Amino acid sequence: MPRGLLALAIGAFGIGTTEFVVMGMLPQIADGLGVSVSAVGMLISAYAIGVVVGAPTLTAFGVRFSSRQTLVGLMVVFVVGNALSAFAPTYETLTAARVLTALSHGAFFGVGAVAARRLVSPDRATQAISLMLTGLTLANVIGVPLGTFVAQQTSWRLVLGGIAVIGLVTIACLLAWMPADVGEPGDLRAELRAFRRGQVWMVLGLTMVGFAALFAVYSYVSPILTELGGIPEAWVTPVLALFGVGTTVGTLLGGRFGDRYGFSFVAVGLVATSVVLAAFAFVARTPVAAVLLLVLFGTVSFALGPVVQNGVIEAAQVRGGSLVSAANQGAFNIANAVGAALGALVLSAGFGYTAPVWVGAVLALVGAGVAVLTQAVSRRGNDPAAVAAVPAPEVVGSTA
Repeated sequence: MPRGLLALAIGAFGIGTTEFVVMGMLPQIADGLGVSVSAVGMLISAYAIGVVVGAPTLTAFGVRFSSRQTLVGLMVVFVVGNALSAFAPTYETLTAARVLTALSHGAFFGVGAVAARRLVSPDRATQAISLMLTGLTLANVIGVPLGTFVAQQTSWRLVLGGIAVIGLVTIACLLAWMPADVGEPGDLRAELRAFRRGQVWMVLGLTMVGFAALFAVYSYVSPILTELGGIPEAWVTPVLALFGVGTTVGTLLGGRFGDRYGFSFVAVGLVATSVVLAAFAFVARTPVAAVLLLVLFGTVSFALGPVVQNGVIEAAQVRGGSLVSAANQGAFNIANAVGAALGALVLSAGFGYTAPVWVGAVLALVGAGVAVLTQAVSRRGNDPAAVAAVPAPEVVGSTA
């Protein structure tokens, strides 16, 4: 594995940890700042806004620099944001610091995906992206539980300070391991022209619909497990850890299957997701079966992420493609909002906790239809194909 991929994975681990660990530290932050838990919960929304704003903005600004320069700059923003969060004296300053931190999130994954592809041969592009994204999934397995424990035992400020240190480690690794010529400065106008391609929008639409299925269920997984499955609250965290293991395995498998089967794998995977969710809805009151299907759901869902990320870069048909790559990260966050909102809608309508699961199943089927349509358009050649191989840039870096 090129060491540059390890640097990207470390950065992804830090970003994933800082995004999700706040959910486990809500009571401690509320007590420390003298505000309500619901007020602290708004930090999650503030972070999401920062991701959506920062992904296109900072990526567009970074086009004029090499990928390594841009990634290092984004990590500097990340370090400063987390350091300010750790020392924030008031709720308002913490909110501002969290938004600043989030600005680097989408841009890092967008630019990082493009850089990862350039570190390997074209037939391993999706695997390279999956290795970077593994850092994100491991954050939910290791970083978030550990950060929550440290916050409970010591201080939430120490956790955010520790995440800033992870950012500094990432900067050092990028400078040491990421080749300076991994991505030359690009042309912003060429990057923007990629958005004229119909299949770029089809892939972005697929992300927003297909992955909304994941968030429609995952957003309410705790009450689903406790209210339907009868699982004690004390067991929810270990179950979510198992879910995290499933997502990690799925991300790695998705890299391999994506390079082999392309977008056909996405269509099949979304159909499989729908089937798994339908089965989950029927057996949700059986704890063992529910947990097994939940882990399988995480495995299948996260296997699709690297394939879609690689697909949108190829759909751009431009040298680089970092802007559409970052746009796909914004689409993931829109999927998060849409899925959670639709889940809340059916719950508020009184349909019970199986309703979000059925919403997820339907969204997955719709996403599968979009994937099939994308593949069909590609084969007819009506638009430059999102899944067709583009002239690959020269592979740089060592495999040491």
